Amino acid sequence: MQILPGGGATLLLLLGLLFGGFAVRSALRLRRVLRLVRHGEHAEGRCAGRRTVDRGPGMDRRYATEYVFAFRTRDGRDIEFTDAPGPFGFEPGAPVRVSYDPAAPEKHATVAGPGTWGPVLAPAAFAAGLGVFALGLLYGFVASRGWV
Repeated sequence: MQILPGGGATLLLLLGLLFGGFAVRSALRLRRVLRLVRHGEHAEGRCAGRRTVDRGPGMDRRYATEYVFAFRTRDGRDIEFTDAPGPFGFEPGAPVRVSYDPAAPEKHATVAGPGTWGPVLAPAAFAAGLGVFALGLLYGFVASRGWV
């Protein structure tokens, strides 16, 4: 019994496109973070705290730790945001350098930069790893169809 038309080839195509989509999403996140580091406004901030978030049942790591950072913009607005600081995290109250978009600091801010490259390395690793995996699956699809 064949579940998908084309069988294994269709499965390779669908999985390749799925993982390719995740790779593109990670690459876009990486691009946004690097643009903020290079061209955004910079401010001194601090780690406002850590909180444990329940990601729901059925997840391998059901509980995740989120880091909340706070800073003040040039025009005096106090902003709080969450970011992925990397594998080692921060203690509450630790000083950080924040890069942000002055047009929308509440939506586009990061702690990436000198000394804190976790927000850059994580999406870069995902984009590269998932991209290579997706290309392999898509190549398998093309090869199974006899197009190479």
